[in-house]
Amino acid sequence: MRNGISLEDLIRGLALRNAVEHDGQARASSVLGAVFSAWKEARANAGEVARLANEIVMQVNSMPLEEQKRELDAIGLPGRRREEEGYVLPELPDAVQGSVVMRLAPYPSGPLHLGRARMAILNDEYVKRYAGKLILVVDDTAGSAEKIPIAEAYESFPSDLEWLGIRVQETVYKSDRLDIFYSYARQFIEKGWAYVCTCRAEELRRNRSAGRECACRRRSARSNMEEWERMLSGGYSEGEAAVRLKTDMKDPDLAFRDRVLLRISERPHPRVGTKYRVWPMLEFSWAVDDHLLGVTHVLRGKDLMMEDKMERFMWKLLGWPEPTIVHHGMLSIAGAKISSSECRRRIEAGEYDGWDDPRTWTLGSLRARGIQPQAVRSFIVSCGMTLTDVQVPMESLYAENRRVIDPVANRYNFVREPVKIAISGGPKMDAVKLRLHPDFEDRGTRPVPVVRDSIFVNGEDFRRFKGQQVRLKELSNVLLEERAKHLESDLSPSVPKIQWVSVPNLEADVVMPDGSRVKGLADPGVEALQIGTLVQFVRFGFCRLDSRCAGVAVFRYAHN
Repeated sequence: MRNGISLEDLIRGLALRNAVEHDGQARASSVLGAVFSAWKEARANAGEVARLANEIVMQVNSMPLEEQKRELDAIGLPGRRREEEGYVLPELPDAVQGSVVMRLAPYPSGPLHLGRARMAILNDEYVKRYAGKLILVVDDTAGSAEKIPIAEAYESFPSDLEWLGIRVQETVYKSDRLDIFYSYARQFIEKGWAYVCTCRAEELRRNRSAGRECACRRRSARSNMEEWERMLSGGYSEGEAAVRLKTDMKDPDLAFRDRVLLRISERPHPRVGTKYRVWPMLEFSWAVDDHLLGVTHVLRGKDLMMEDKMERFMWKLLGWPEPTIVHHGMLSIAGAKISSSECRRRIEAGEYDGWDDPRTWTLGSLRARGIQPQAVRSFIVSCGMTLTDVQVPMESLYAENRRVIDPVANRYNFVREPVKIAISGGPKMDAVKLRLHPDFEDRGTRPVPVVRDSIFVNGEDFRRFKGQQVRLKELSNVLLEERAKHLESDLSPSVPKIQWVSVPNLEADVVMPDGSRVKGLADPGVEALQIGTLVQFVRFGFCRLDSRCAGVAVFRYAHN
């Protein structure tokens, strides 16, 4: 129970509400998203909740529309304030108003995607709450062969953050700070805290397993400094030498034994070219920069506990105070495979149409589909900061976005795989006037032409209902055939309602989230829309006008 209502009653109420809003037919995906938005704990048992929602939606859809309305009125489903939905983040430990300093640390292997948006939004939420300072630190160390910095990422970060409503007070590039990292590397070597290791990988693994020091570790600081200068001057190639931190070789955690601090990378860098060939590992660079940049709080996934251990070890050596580290569980989004490296490979192979291809899940791709920044923020914040790993359905984001765009998206007809029919009988008319939005009468109407021997309906609807009575929505009832017969109007909820267009019309393509395209015909009023306009194609989904090409309007599909 929550606020006097059970989960089952909440689902039923939301299903009834959705059914009433859609002519008696609730959509299970929409209901499920609303459930997860209103009752965050339900996500922990998403599979069972989805099964229950599907059952209840089927029951509700079998009811006449008037009965649905009566039951919805009787239930009186309560509204929920954002605080009751779990949208408020917990307090930040040890935070002092006006003194909090936090940092965003994206690696520029690609533009910001939905996963990285979590890091950015959570930091921004806390900085705004405590009137603090937010630093963008572009984490452009050398990376690896699979994960390399690319120029497009540098260009996109500022616009992506601005779109999310995030304002940073300072921008720092790690690639500008190599001389700083070198000075601390020399200090570590001179003090005997680190050494240059030239052991082969097999030997390193054996020594780690046995808790045995290698010969490199036993060299003098002076000798290690000579080896360090040799690394810098090109005396070693990539993979032949690295600077390692001296930890306890008997530490119970084998991975913590003498970890790498700096290594050689000979790949050109998009900002500094080949100026540097020795690059710090993230653990070392953050141990230095979190102190020098004055960071007071670090938000970090619980999978990065090793980074905590390494940084704390080095802060203790240097005698520096520790910032407060706050961990959170991992967030995965069902239905979204997010990997900048994989997307880059597919873009280069021509499989994806650039970084705004909907399959990349970059913020640019979401923006192109009509996903709104306030919806992304609400979605991220609603997932919370608990240590529990959470998997949420993509519908949760869509539910947030639906709340934002439903009031502003005017309605138009769109038929996919159009089939032409001709209607015999019935009153003659040249056009019908349909409301641009069912909830805002003052927004006006759109004229839709009617040529009775040139009516187009969805191919799927035609195949499904051929030979049956259907209602051409807002027009008339017909016996659906190629030569359709006009029937007297029957407004019974049992009569299927289908979309239609006549002539003139407009060719339209809709790019779907999986990259496929749906071709069809749209109301002629679509031709006057400006690029970027959000619409709802009735009983199809919300879409954003992306471009026009050779007389065809190209839309991006957002969600239903």
